[in-house]
Amino acid sequence: MRDIVYGASDGVVTTLAVVAGASGAAFEPRVGLVLGVANLVADGLSMGVSNYLGLKTEVQQEGGSVRREKPWRHGTATLLAFVVAGTVPLLSYALPRPAWLSLFQLALALSVLALAGVGVVRAPFVGRSRIRSAAEIVALALGASLAAWLVGWGARRFVDGYG
Repeated sequence: MRDIVYGASDGVVTTLAVVAGASGAAFEPRVGLVLGVANLVADGLSMGVSNYLGLKTEVQQEGGSVRREKPWRHGTATLLAFVVAGTVPLLSYALPRPAWLSLFQLALALSVLALAGVGVVRAPFVGRSRIRSAAEIVALALGASLAAWLVGWGARRFVDGYG
């Protein structure tokens, strides 16, 4: 469960952060989509490999059997959860939306739903209420997304001032 929560929450957060940063910088939608897909592949693989290597190192350090512990399963679970959940913010590029709703607002709404779902699934495993577990994940993700949007917005102002 740890690997799934880790991969899924980070997949949504980092992909939403890419969309938020691209939106804050006022990039064309296709730029945000390309960056988001690149994030899914590169960051998803990085997290899966890092989880595998981290667990393998821990097992070897403690003198355990890598074959018995199957670190590759943990890395694969992290990678798959990252890619599946991380795809959710990118759906905003493909789904129809009303004119009053921006691409970033739709990505944010979809991400909140996905993160809340991860929180609800996580709740019984951590002994918390579904609402509290979902709220915790959503709040942390929104903070990261706000930071990414502000960086994109600020970088755009900086670049425009010196361009």
